[in-house]
Amino acid sequence: MTRYAGGCQCGAVRYEVECSLDQPITCNCSRCQKLGSVLVFAPRDGFTLLSGEGELSEYLFNTRAIRHLFCKTCGIESFSYGQMPDGTPMVAINANCLDGVEPRELTPQHYDGRSV
Repeated sequence: MTRYAGGCQCGAVRYEVECSLDQPITCNCSRCQKLGSVLVFAPRDGFTLLSGEGELSEYLFNTRAIRHLFCKTCGIESFSYGQMPDGTPMVAINANCLDGVEPRELTPQHYDGRSV
């Protein structure tokens, strides 16, 4: 695992996360497809929100199990909170929002979220 810094476009939301870029995914659910997110997952305890907690707005849809958080100013969803299938708290990171990472160089697996 590597420690990365990331955040939204305007800089109001900043975080650090310890994660691996080895198994990114793209998803075709109604939200991810429109956002063009490339997602990597990390344990919740490997994530630190450095700034912008008060700048976040939450969006819940479908099963309302994932807390999609986006910056109120620029609208970027750089991460969301959820749980792994075993109930372990996790964070889904939009690799597009990690400093120094070129997500188009990653090789994501496709997840069929539309059919779930």
